[in-house]
Amino acid sequence: MDSGHVALLSLDLLGTLAFAVNGAMTALRYARVDIVGVLTLGMVTALGGGFIRDILIDSLPPTTFQDWRYLLTAAVGSLLAFFLGPRLERLAPTINLFDAVGLSLFAVIGTLKGLAFGLGPVQSIILGVITAAGGGTIRDIMIQRIPAVLHTELYAIPAALAAGLTVLIVESSMPSVPWVVIAALICFVLRMVGIHFDLHAPKPPHFRKDT
Repeated sequence: MDSGHVALLSLDLLGTLAFAVNGAMTALRYARVDIVGVLTLGMVTALGGGFIRDILIDSLPPTTFQDWRYLLTAAVGSLLAFFLGPRLERLAPTINLFDAVGLSLFAVIGTLKGLAFGLGPVQSIILGVITAAGGGTIRDIMIQRIPAVLHTELYAIPAALAAGLTVLIVESSMPSVPWVVIAALICFVLRMVGIHFDLHAPKPPHFRKDT
């Protein structure tokens, strides 16, 4: 296994861990669930986007079922949140932090997989955004929340930007690592800036928060 593949696999597993922690902590905050519910929502958040991605490009069985490390990483992240949730909450706005990490890494990984399967630039960008936002969308629907991608600060836009930068990096024959890491970092920074300053994508001119 070459070093580039190892680096990308490590990024993928890191994103899986981050989204699992995020999904499980979101479950603990917004839904009254037991350990089964925490594991389910954490793993859905971590693995759902990649699952949808692999079905769309006919990469079957999905990576989740081909490599045990994804399931293990998602389970570990969910259990960390279950046992350490209150401590993690006190450290920082941890849910948003882990969400930004997962969003950034999955946007890049999903785009790379789309390009590897011969998809065009636009299709690969769409696949990257689906990979990044798909799991969180399923989780939000399961706990009866409006999916974050539809209303929360800057969410889909940073993911699409990271996916677009990834396409440019690959098309220009630049080495994927470390440049895709920079693309992920840009997504992460934009997401955190959006949270900090409460920035949002444009809404309809007649939109009012109290309606």
